[in-house]
Amino acid sequence: MKCVTMLATSEGQWVFEDSPEFRAALGDPDPNPDYDAALFAVKNLGFIRLEMPSRSVIELELHPQNVTLPALLAVQEQLQSSRINLFRIRYFDTAWRSELAFSAERAMARLAELCAPALTVPSSERFVTEPIDFALMYKEPGNPFRPLIQKWRMAFGCFDASVISFAIHHNLLSRMMVIGLSPKATDPVFRFIGDGFPWTNDDYKISAIGSKIEDQPDKEYGNWVSEFYKFTARSGQPLCDRVTAAIAGWRGTGNTQVTRYERLLLPWKTPSAETLVTLFSLPLGNRLTPAEPRVHSARQLVKSS
Repeated sequence: MKCVTMLATSEGQWVFEDSPEFRAALGDPDPNPDYDAALFAVKNLGFIRLEMPSRSVIELELHPQNVTLPALLAVQEQLQSSRINLFRIRYFDTAWRSELAFSAERAMARLAELCAPALTVPSSERFVTEPIDFALMYKEPGNPFRPLIQKWRMAFGCFDASVISFAIHHNLLSRMMVIGLSPKATDPVFRFIGDGFPWTNDDYKISAIGSKIEDQPDKEYGNWVSEFYKFTARSGQPLCDRVTAAIAGWRGTGNTQVTRYERLLLPWKTPSAETLVTLFSLPLGNRLTPAEPRVHSARQLVKSS
C-alpha cells in the first residue's frame, strides 16, 4: 500500500502533501522548497498532518497551540468515518511528543484535549459562573440545548437563515441573542435580542441592535459578559455554563435583581469576515444538567459528540 499523506489546513480544507493546492495554502509556489514544507505548515500555520503508512494505523502530527477549530473538525470528521483502531498522535509542546490511541473515539478526544484553550473567567463579586459538562448535556435526550449542539455540528459552524428557523421550531427564539464580532473591531455588538429576556425593556431590545455589548444599563455586567462572547468567537469553541448575576438597572429601573440562568454560546462562521455568536439561555428553573467543577474546555463538545 502506498503511503497516503494529507494535511488539513487552518481553513479545514484537505490538501495532499506536495500538491499545488498545498503550496497555495502554504503561500509558497516553489515545488522544490529547501525546507520541510509540511513540517513548517504544521508548526507555524496550524495545519494537521494525517498519514496512513499502512492499512492498520493512522499517524497525526500537529502543533496544538496553533490548530484552528476548522482544522480540528476536519480531522475529527475523517477519524469518525475511519475503520482503523490504531492512531499515533505526534504533537509539539516544548518538544515533540508521541502517544498512541486505540480507537477513533479516543483519538478524537485526545485531539480535543490537546487543542482546547482554557477560559480565564473574569472575576466579579456580582457575577458567578459554573461550567457545565458538555458530555452530560449531549447525552441527555431531553436536554433543550441538545438539538442546538447537533445543528451547530451538522452545519460545521456555518450560520444561515436556517439557524433562526431552527430556534423558532424548538421554541427558543425568545431566549436567543445573536452577537457579532468583526476582525477589525475589538468589541462584540448586538445583532438580535429575543423578547424573552427580563432584564431590559422592549425599547432597549430594539434600540440596542448594533450597539456594543458593554453599553448595557449595567455596564459592569456588560463588560463582564462581553468577555465570554470574545472568547467564544476567537477560540471558535462553544461554551456552556450556569450564571448567577446581580444585574443593576433591572428593566430600566434603579433596582438590582439576582437572576440565575444556564446558557449555551455557539460560534458561527459567516460569508463575511464577521463571526456570529448565538446565545441561548434558560432560567435556572428549567434546570438542565448538574454543573461540575471543571475548567471550560469547549472543544470537549467536539470530543464528546
